[in-house]
Amino acid sequence: MSKNNLQHADNHIHENDDGIHSHKHEHDHHGHSHTHSHGHDHHGHDQHKNTGKELSFEEKLLVLFQHWIEHNDSHKDNYISWAKKAENENLSDTAALLMDAAAASDIITEKLEKALKTLGK
Repeated sequence: MSKNNLQHADNHIHENDDGIHSHKHEHDHHGHSHTHSHGHDHHGHDQHKNTGKELSFEEKLLVLFQHWIEHNDSHKDNYISWAKKAENENLSDTAALLMDAAAASDIITEKLEKALKTLGK
């Protein structure tokens, strides 16, 4: 994989009128734009795994908050990793901005964790 053609796949959880669903999300970072393909199979995403019973709105939020927190922390870890690499390449300004992004991610995670606590879980 070249420096100019970085690819990765993330597992994303989304909620729409059809319910909560998870899918792989491909990214091809070359230049400034990339496309996203979303093919979904919506079977049972609104149901509890063990009972088959429909999830309540709060249960859906619980699933989403837990995913968003984990996903955000993963991005933060990547920002820090790339900041260190940028610093090693004498790209101090870039490294500093990546560390700023990591700090902003911490703030987002704190907000999501507070929102999760409002659900009493």
